[in-house]
Amino acid sequence: MSRAFGIVNFAGNNIQGNPMQAYRPTGAISFLGRYRVIDFPISNMSNSGIDSIQVYIRRKPRSLVEHLGTGRHYNINSKRGNLNLLFCENGDENSIYSTDLAAYVENLDAIEEMSEEYVVIVPSYMVYTADYEEFLQNHIESGADITLMYQNVDNAKDHFLNCQVLNLNKQKGVLSLEPNHGNVKNRNIFMDTYVMKKEIFLDLIDKGRKLSSVYTLADALNESCGEMDIRGVSHRGYFAAMTDLKRYFDANEELLERELFHEEWTVYTRTNDSCPTQYFEGSNVKSSVISNGCLIEGMVENSIIGRGCEIRKGAVVRNCVVNADVVIGKDVHVENMVIDKHAKLIHSNQIIAEPEKPGYIRRGDKL
Repeated sequence: MSRAFGIVNFAGNNIQGNPMQAYRPTGAISFLGRYRVIDFPISNMSNSGIDSIQVYIRRKPRSLVEHLGTGRHYNINSKRGNLNLLFCENGDENSIYSTDLAAYVENLDAIEEMSEEYVVIVPSYMVYTADYEEFLQNHIESGADITLMYQNVDNAKDHFLNCQVLNLNKQKGVLSLEPNHGNVKNRNIFMDTYVMKKEIFLDLIDKGRKLSSVYTLADALNESCGEMDIRGVSHRGYFAAMTDLKRYFDANEELLERELFHEEWTVYTRTNDSCPTQYFEGSNVKSSVISNGCLIEGMVENSIIGRGCEIRKGAVVRNCVVNADVVIGKDVHVENMVIDKHAKLIHSNQIIAEPEKPGYIRRGDKL
């Protein structure tokens, strides 16, 4: 699909309260044991035929840069395709000036140099599968200036609270965007996914920059709803937004029971060559995802276990998301926790949080 290039935008200031961001951007956070969150938007693009992709990075880039590499593991066309990492250095981590629009302004030359007529813009903090070729074709056939992807949900009162909502007319024209304040159950949640001509994108950047130094792309678009033909396209299927630690925890747990992967729609990631997981006598594993390279002697239930973890004899891991290279020591009981990589739980016998407020153990900590 050479008519469009792709942009994977960093998570904006609507991502709050996730302590895992202290070590890496949201896109680099582990998901389902063997993936990173950013694998999903880039795989969507690769499967849709988008070979020219820009990834915008705001902060702590090392883990993301290491994971993305040259992009070859995403099956991007090696002759004409490229994965270009672009950095934004304006403003501090939580600065009101550190917006996606500011990042585009800072890297305007890279956008102007793209030869494709259209651009597909997607977020780095949402997990879903979508065919962007179909998304683009629907946009072209509609004759709209801009098309936005959304999902109608019935749990907006307690989910997606840091996301934007699309207000639509009967023809699915976008009347406005507004934050989800959790006061209505059924809402059209904007998936931070856009398609438009490159020239319109550049005009929006210019307009937003002139209107306010703290505007996001969504703010600039909202100002244009009365002047442009902006339409919404509904997405069906699984959709999660990693807006905080609880949403990250829930998304991992939900996919123990729900289907996200399909044979014809590969989710690519960087491979890691290691031995298969070893299950020792007396181990007990139920309703869990166990990555390769682990040693399992204890009990694992309703949990995600990352690569290279050790669950020692007598240990109980229940309703947890465990990242790579974690050690759960002998007779340690851990429940409703997110455990970051390289942590060692050895001296504390019980580490239990409430299901509605999962706990977090920092990377490399020893308990």
